[in-house]
Amino acid sequence: MPPDVFGVLATPVRRKLLETLREGPRSASELAGLFELGRPAVSEHLAVLRTAGLVREEPRGRYRFYHLQAARLAEVGAWLHPFERYWNQRLDAPAGLLDEEEKP
Repeated sequence: MPPDVFGVLATPVRRKLLETLREGPRSASELAGLFELGRPAVSEHLAVLRTAGLVREEPRGRYRFYHLQAARLAEVGAWLHPFERYWNQRLDAPAGLLDEEEKP
């Protein structure tokens, strides 16, 4: 059974890796260069993302390229969707107050 997506996404390094992979596949070396971590630490994060089904690994010669697999992120979106109404109401409230103040 793959790990819990929410637990996997709780780590900022993993979120940054996913954000970077939105732009397209990257080698493990390229990804490691984005962080002040050693390559082994970044490789461990990539392994967690791969186990969770959020990235896939493609060997090309001596290099490994990682691709975003966004389908599992749909679980997160589905869970967050009911909260959108709450946040939209919270964001609209200050605008309503400003409108009230502008009335003569």
